[in-house]
Amino acid sequence: MNSNPSLSPRRSGAWRLTRPLIAATLMGAVLAACGGGDGNISAPVALPATDYTLQVLHVSDMDSGGDLVANSQGLSALVAKFRSEQPNTVFVSSGDNYIPGPFFNAADDASLNTDLGATGAGRGDIEILNLMGLQASAVGNHDLDLGTNFFASLIKAGSGWRGTQFPYLGANLNLSGDSNLASLANVANDGAEASTLKGKLAKYSVITVNGERIGVVGASTPTLPSITTVGGITVSPAASATADAIAAEVQPAVNALVASGIDKVILLAHMQQLSVEQALATRLRGVDLIVAGGSNTGLYDANDRVRPGDTSRGTYPLQYTSPANEPVLVVNVDADYKYLGRIVLPFDDKGRVITGKLDSAVNGAWATDTDGLARVGLTLADAMPGVSAIATKIAAVIAAKDGNLFGAASVYLEGDRVFVRNQETNLGTLSAEANLAYAQAFDATATLSLKNGGGIRSSIGAVDAPPGSTTGVKGPTKANASVGKQAGDISQLDIEFALKFNNGLALVTVTAAELKSLLEHGVSDWTATSTQGKFPQVAGLKFAFDPTQPAGSRVTTLVVDDPDGPGPLSGPQVVYQNGAFAVPSTTAYRMVTLDFLATVGSNGTGGDGYPFQLLSAPARADLVPVGTTTKTFSTVGGEQDAFAQYMKARFPRTAPYSVADTPISLDGRIQNLSQRALALP
Repeated sequence: MNSNPSLSPRRSGAWRLTRPLIAATLMGAVLAACGGGDGNISAPVALPATDYTLQVLHVSDMDSGGDLVANSQGLSALVAKFRSEQPNTVFVSSGDNYIPGPFFNAADDASLNTDLGATGAGRGDIEILNLMGLQASAVGNHDLDLGTNFFASLIKAGSGWRGTQFPYLGANLNLSGDSNLASLANVANDGAEASTLKGKLAKYSVITVNGERIGVVGASTPTLPSITTVGGITVSPAASATADAIAAEVQPAVNALVASGIDKVILLAHMQQLSVEQALATRLRGVDLIVAGGSNTGLYDANDRVRPGDTSRGTYPLQYTSPANEPVLVVNVDADYKYLGRIVLPFDDKGRVITGKLDSAVNGAWATDTDGLARVGLTLADAMPGVSAIATKIAAVIAAKDGNLFGAASVYLEGDRVFVRNQETNLGTLSAEANLAYAQAFDATATLSLKNGGGIRSSIGAVDAPPGSTTGVKGPTKANASVGKQAGDISQLDIEFALKFNNGLALVTVTAAELKSLLEHGVSDWTATSTQGKFPQVAGLKFAFDPTQPAGSRVTTLVVDDPDGPGPLSGPQVVYQNGAFAVPSTTAYRMVTLDFLATVGSNGTGGDGYPFQLLSAPARADLVPVGTTTKTFSTVGGEQDAFAQYMKARFPRTAPYSVADTPISLDGRIQNLSQRALALP
C-alpha cells in the first residue's frame, strides 16, 4: 500500500470519485434486470465482496460495584466460546479495568498468592484480564485513582507478579514527565506489536491477527486532571477543549498506522461521555471502530437480552460517516463485566466496513448472567478455570464482610450514576447527612455538607425481576442467611461498594458567596442526560437551579437549614433569592466536604474542578488522623466509617431508613427548575 495516507486507495480522492460510477453501473444493471425500471420488480443492490472478517470483543468500566465475581466468570466463558468460533479475533478494553473497593482490595489476601504470583490490591482484576487474553486497553480515570506509582506497580512485572500482559494506550497522554511511568512508555513503543508491549504503555500499537495487521489507538478524556490523580502526566487537549481539538490529538496516531500500510483501525476511547465518542466518529479519518468507555452506556440491538434493571440507551452499533466518507461504528457496553461486547466486522478490499453485512444476530451486548450464558448453551461451569479460581477466592474474602452489619433500610438507596450525577437521590442525601453528623462530633458548629455525586459508586439494594422479565423492581438489600444478614440489612460490603473511594472528610469555612459559587460549579454543565461526577449531593441546605441560565448564574434560591448547627433549630435561613443575597455575602458557615474536593491539585482547583482554592479563610481541618497513609473501613475520618456509624446509630432493623428515592420532578433538597416549579424556602 502507498505509504502516503492521503494517496492510499482507501483514503484517496480517486476512490471517492469512482464510487458514483460504481453506483451508476450497479443501478444500470438493476434497471436492465427489471425491464427498464417499470417498478414491478426491485432487485437488491449488490454489496461489495468481503475481503476480511474481524471479530472484536470488548469490555470497559469494571468499576461500579456489580457482581464482579459471577460476571467475570460468565464473561470468560463467552470470550472462550466466541474466540473459538472466529479465529480472527481481538479482545480489548476501553479502560477503567479496576477501581479501589472490596473486589480490588481482596486480592491482597494471602489466599491468592498462588494464583497471582504475589498478592496485592488490584492484581486480581488485572490477572483476570490477563487470563482472558486482553490485548490492549485505553487508560481510564479509575486506572489512575491511586496515583501513577500504584498504576506502574500493576503494569510492570516484579517479585513474582507478572504485570499486565497487554499494553495501556493513550495517544493524547504525554508520560515523559512522570517518573513512575516514563520508563514504561518509551517512544519506540508507539506502533509496536501489542504482544511485545506487555507491562508497557504506548500511544498506539498493532495487533497482528493471522497475518492481518490491525491498528489500535488509545485516547483518554481531557478531564483526567480534575477527576483522578495524574501525577506528571500531561493530558491534551485542555479539559474545556472541543471534540475537534481532541480529534487533532488522536489523528496523528491514526495517520502513522495508515502510513505503515494498515487499513483497519480501532480507537479505544475513554471519554466519560458517549457524546464525545460520537463526535469523534464524524471528525477522525481512517478509524473503523470506536470502542467507547467511561460512560457505562448500555447499547443493545433488538436481539440482545437486557439484564433486569438495566436500560438501553441506544442501538448497538451506532453508525456514522467520517469526513473521508468512511463508515465508522461506535460501540459500548455497560459496566462490571455484565456484558461482553461483540462486533464482527466484514471489510471490503479497501479496508472499509461493509455495514450492510453487519449481523445483529451475532453482534451486540452479550449478557454474562445465567440467562445470558444459556442463550449460547453455556453455564458458569464453562468459565476459564484460572478466572474462576481467582474470582472464587476473592468471593470468600468478600463474604466475611457481608455479615458485618450497620443498620438497615427498607427502601432501595439510589446510587446509579445516571441519577446520582444528575439529580438529588436518597443515597446522596443520606450519605451527605451521615458526613455532617460525623463532622459535628468533631466541630459542633458544622452546619453544611457537600459531596460530589461521582463519589457514590453504586446503589445499596437489590433489583428483583420475574423470570424472563427485562424490567426490575428496586428494593432493599437481600438476605444472606449464611452470615446472618436479613433483607434490608446494610453490611460493610454494601458500604464499601457504594463508597469505594472512602474519601477522608475535611471541615472548611465558606462564606455565603463562596457556598453559592461551589454549588454553581456543581450544576454548571447540567443537561438532561449529563452524568458529570461533580454534580453535588448535599445536607444542611436546599437550593434551586435553572439550567437554562448561563453557567455561574444558575442557582436561583439557596436556603441553609440550621445556620448555627446542632441544638435548637434556628432556621431555615434564606441565603440567596431573587438575584441577591438575603444575608451578608460574607456570612460564614462551617462545612464538611471530601478531602478529594477540598485538596487543590496540579490543575489549580479542587477535585472535579471545584473552586476550593478560592476560599478566603477556609480554616481546613481534616478528620482523618495525621499520618494515615491507607484508609480502611474503620479508619477514623473516612466516609465509610461515617456512613456505617450513622446508619448503626440512627436506623437499626427495628426502625430502618424508609425515605424512598423520588423522581426529579419531586426532589425537594435540590430543585431543578427545568423539571419542577420552585418550592423554596
